[in-house]
Amino acid sequence: MPTVAALEAEYATLIFPHFAETEAWALGQKLVDLAGTAPVVINIRSADRVLFHAALPGSAPLNDVWARRKSNTALLFQLPSFLVGLRHKANGGSLAGHGLSEADYAEHGGAVPIQVVGVGVVACATVSGLPQADDHALVVAAMQAVLAG
Repeated sequence: MPTVAALEAEYATLIFPHFAETEAWALGQKLVDLAGTAPVVINIRSADRVLFHAALPGSAPLNDVWARRKSNTALLFQLPSFLVGLRHKANGGSLAGHGLSEADYAEHGGAVPIQVVGVGVVACATVSGLPQADDHALVVAAMQAVLAG
């Protein structure tokens, strides 16, 4: 299990020079490639629309629900959902403590906000279907690959 400090340091390196539909497509394709045969849902969205979505073989409709809940958390806190969950675990906090419903938010790993230099968070990349640390790691690996060019 990663530490809060490790997740904070990792997230600080995931900053895109720009991000629009073309970059969303490239990131989505990289996620599909890295997922291989994993039964996951991949979702990249801004606050108001879906930019990329794939439901790979073996995934289930419930994975879409988890992806929505995790991305809601990442977009609201502007932090990876895994980091939100670990911080809450460390300090005794909870989503309910922020007045948030578990029907709409989840603090499990797999949703990572997409930050743009000089702009901030513009979207979120989410994977659902694996254990939370693996969902998170898949998103991070794809983001790192796309950023590396």
